[in-house]
Formats: sequence, C-alpha cells, structure tokens
Amino acid sequence: MLKRYEGNPILKPKRENAWESYMVYNSAVLYEEGKFHIVYRAQGVKTGTSRLGYASSEDGFQIDERLEEPIFMPDPLNDLERTVEDPRLVRVGDTVYLSYTAVGNVPRAGWGFIQIAMTSIKVDDFLARRWNWGKRTYPFPRVDNKHICLFPEKIGGKWVMYHRIPPHIWVAYSDDLVHWRDSNIVMSPREGWEYLKIGGGAPPIKLKEGWLVIYHGVDENVHYRLGVALMDRKDPEKVLMRGRTPFLEPKEEYELHGAVPNVVFTCGAVVVDDTLYLYYAGADTVVCVATAKVAEVLAFLEEECNI
Repeated sequence: MLKRYEGNPILKPKRENAWESYMVYNSAVLYEEGKFHIVYRAQGVKTGTSRLGYASSEDGFQIDERLEEPIFMPDPLNDLERTVEDPRLVRVGDTVYLSYTAVGNVPRAGWGFIQIAMTSIKVDDFLARRWNWGKRTYPFPRVDNKHICLFPEKIGGKWVMYHRIPPHIWVAYSDDLVHWRDSNIVMSPREGWEYLKIGGGAPPIKLKEGWLVIYHGVDENVHYRLGVALMDRKDPEKVLMRGRTPFLEPKEEYELHGAVPNVVFTCGAVVVDDTLYLYYAGADTVVCVATAKVAEVLAFLEEECNI
C-alpha cells in the first residue's frame, strides 16, 4: 500500500563531510510554505557523535537544498548530552518544537544515560536558517527513555506526548511543556514482528477520524518494522484501530543492508493534499520516502485492526 519513491534513497552519507560521512538517517519533517523541511540524524562513524543536519525539497522527493554544516549539536557543557539522536518536529503557533534523544554519561563513574529532550525555535528563524535554538529541557531526567512524540495541540487542556520506556509506548501530560506527569502505558507489543519492543515514530497526525500514529516494532531478531494505529481525537490513550501486520518492513537492498541491517525507522511524516509522505531510514544509513493516500491508510487499518 505504501509506495516507495523510485529514486530512493533521497539522502545518503556525504564522504566529504566528516560529521555525516557514514550514516544519514532517522529524519524529522515539517511542511511549511510549500516546502518539505527535513532534519536528519548523521554520524561520521558508527559509534561516533550524532548530530542533526538539514535538507529541503519542494516536491517531497528531490532534494533542492542540503546544508554543509550541522544545525543542532550536543551541549558541550552537559555530560548527559554527548550525542543527540532521532529528531522530531512539531509546529505550535509561531514556534517549532524539536524533540530528540540525549545520550550521555557520568564522568569517571562509567554510567550511561539515555533520556528524552526538547528545545524550540521560532518559525521565522527556522525558515530563514537562523538556528537560534532555545533552552533544552529533559522531561524525565536520567530515565531510560526514547522516542518522544509531541502532539501539535492540547487535548483536554493539556499538552500531550508519547514516549518509550521499554517495551511499551507511554503517554504523559503537561501544563507548560516542561514538567510532565500522569504517565501511563498506551500500547504494548502484541504481534511477532513487534515482540521485543515498540516505540514512537512520527509525531501524531490529526485526521477527522482520529490521530494517526506511525510507530516502530522490533522482533526477536532485532529487525525493525513500522506499524500504524488510530487514536481517539479526545483521548490519546484510547486505541481505535491498530494494524496487525507491518505498515512497512525491510525489503529493498538499501533497507536490508547497511550500518544496521534489516531496519526501517521513521521520525517524521506529513499529510499534504490527502497524501501521506513518510520519511524513513533504511538500515540506519540512508533517508528514504514512501507515500500513500490517507484513505488507503485508513482502509489498511479497517482490514487489519482488532477494535
């Protein structure tokens, strides 16, 4: 049902740029002013520092612009943020919120931490390529947590996020986008292709039928696939429909072979003119895109879900 772009991958490592010479993957996307703005994760070596880069496309497929320098890097003064991973973008009013995973360590103790993090930038600055990022916050400090997906609007007067404490997808609520509470499990592994754990993918997309949620599942062989669910518009803890089979799974050469084989993974998707544009990583090495009509996505859920 998802149609892979025949020109995939749309972004590859650039050997001439040390910071993105080995892995270019896990991209967020924001559609603004008739353009797809892509923020991607990049590394120069497999176990090296992760930074975020920027590219854009007018048609969603062909890359028109790609910056030579990273746009967001780890905080050099924070031991708990030695690398930044898996960006996701959401616009709220005149502000773009960037959520990501911060990975760091405690000096001399040998302890590592993976925690979710957020920052923001004004829309005008983002579109003008002025990378004036705001204060960085950590919703659950030093909690083993990843894959923060912020909802683009309040629900029931509260800000809402999904996050991943293994092996479940959780929800949390906030009054100020800084302090978070009332965390509960929303979805758990159910099928064989998501046996090991599930976690967030793209930030939720609002449809008239509900919130479209694209997530990832990991099987016992540590192969990554994508799943899809539909959540109630007024209750982010209520699953209306959920596909039983994968929404996307590794099949192409660029998904089966690379830095981490047998992986498709998303951090961003948008709906433009009733078409879903899904940006995803192939084998943690390249950025790809696939599309589907929204009606087709909903039909997939109607056929595969267990309400």
